[in-house]
Amino acid sequence: MSEERRLSAVSNTPAGLDATIVGWGEVLEQRDPGTWSHCRRVAAFATVLARALTLDEEEVLAITCGALLHEIGKLEIPEAILRKPAVLTAEERLIMREYCQRGYEIVRKASFQDVAEIVRSHREWFDGTGYPRGLKDEAIPLGARIVAVADAFEMLVQDRPHREARAFAAACAEIRHWSGRQFDPRIVDVLLNVPGEDWKRASSNI
Repeated sequence: MSEERRLSAVSNTPAGLDATIVGWGEVLEQRDPGTWSHCRRVAAFATVLARALTLDEEEVLAITCGALLHEIGKLEIPEAILRKPAVLTAEERLIMREYCQRGYEIVRKASFQDVAEIVRSHREWFDGTGYPRGLKDEAIPLGARIVAVADAFEMLVQDRPHREARAFAAACAEIRHWSGRQFDPRIVDVLLNVPGEDWKRASSNI
């Protein structure tokens, strides 16, 4: 299956937008291998959550695209930091955190404003301790709150360089633990009530 057809199967995006996103994704994958696959899985999970919340298809589309592009700002992070095998220094962590704002600028220039806001805000925490702006509660765009949960869930259920994937039940328990702090409780409740088979089906489409 071509990259364009694989993306359409996950996100239902219009053809022109597909081409733009796939182009960015291919460049991102070259710069930080594995990131584009991660973004596609997050998009699949975010789409499941958005539809479970019964959002209209225009909102679902923006959320799917925001999830696909949530790490695009890493194109502008120095490779020495992006691929550093050791723990980042405090200064390097601050530079890495810039990827949200940098991603926002990239996507905004392409006139995808709703998507850009999701890209900028997906690392905000529900309790106001996230970044880059320290937004709190519903001041964080709904799409960004959905992508935040989908992103964390994907990282838990997939193998990572430093640990093996968590079991489904353990991943759900971890997300529940951070409800009301890192994550919007309403979205956590939705995630916990989505049948496990739906998550497996979403993963299998990648």
